[in-house]
Amino acid sequence: MTPDRAWLAQALQRIEADARRSADTHLIPLALPEAPGVDVYLKDESTHPSGSLKHRLARSLFLYGLCNGHIGPGTTVVEASSGSTAISEAYFARLLGLPFVAVVPRGTAARKLQEIAFFGGQCHEVDAAQVYAEAERLARERRGHYMDQFTHAERATDWRGNNNIAESIFTQMRHEPHPLPRWIVVGAGTGGTSATIGRYLRYRRDALATTELAVVDPERSVFFDAFASGRRDLASTERGRIEGIGRPRVEPSFVPTVIDRMLRVPDAASFCAAVDLSARLGRRVGPSTGTNFAGVLHLAREMSARGERGSIVTLICDAGERYLDTLFDPAWRVANGLDRADGAAIESTAAGGPASMGQSTG
Repeated sequence: MTPDRAWLAQALQRIEADARRSADTHLIPLALPEAPGVDVYLKDESTHPSGSLKHRLARSLFLYGLCNGHIGPGTTVVEASSGSTAISEAYFARLLGLPFVAVVPRGTAARKLQEIAFFGGQCHEVDAAQVYAEAERLARERRGHYMDQFTHAERATDWRGNNNIAESIFTQMRHEPHPLPRWIVVGAGTGGTSATIGRYLRYRRDALATTELAVVDPERSVFFDAFASGRRDLASTERGRIEGIGRPRVEPSFVPTVIDRMLRVPDAASFCAAVDLSARLGRRVGPSTGTNFAGVLHLAREMSARGERGSIVTLICDAGERYLDTLFDPAWRVANGLDRADGAAIESTAAGGPASMGQSTG
């Protein structure tokens, strides 16, 4: 075996061992008195070793890069990220002894930058519009590998199973009163999680007639309008305030054809829902989890109004401790107009138009 192949075998063994050391994330039932007959479950992705849902993505991206020959001994790994993906990739880079550089938008939460540094990563802050180009430039300059989560997320994960997040949800739901959920609710950043779940719902035939995928999208993101209009060329110059989900362009990994419904959630509703859910759980959750919960409340109330019984599953994406100086600072929320959700209506659109957008390949 050549030295490079020996290193690759060791790298793959380390990633597999790390996965086996980590038990599956918990599925937490949540009482929802305002929606009788609807059982809500929260899959707690904040318990991963790197603290967020992005741990799964980072593992898959590293395996994809390793097995495609893009990552080898000493390769500098570069990523464009608003924080959580970079934290998780820094974790795996340290596991493999590789240098890691995160290109992040200016204004990314300080706690996230600290966590990237904790795992040995370097942070390179630029204007939000420059993150993609700067990540590509740094990777070329250092003869490294640009991980490019926004292109590779939907193809790096084995959506048919192998303990991906979708298979895990259905396994954990097996003995619940409504084991086949009526809705699974997730946000989209790269689009990888929604693509994995949406494909798995179609692959798993017993869920075809029962379970639908709802994707929640925050303000200033173009995914909702792209889904409704069938266009992939939409772009925005505004930076989103819900870190981890929503994008100013339609990312290559966003697969609209596997989504059944999209909900656009006002930012104020996301922040208020995160504070509300934190109080219900007795622990802090992040703003993207608030967006998820706002969507869950919307769908649960619809179901309850129709007298429909069933279950809804969503995700706790990360812990709220990363947002102590924003989400959990009442003065900051007031200053940014995010302390009240009065009159903040959720928009909704169902599948029908996005078929013309096509589907990214992988």
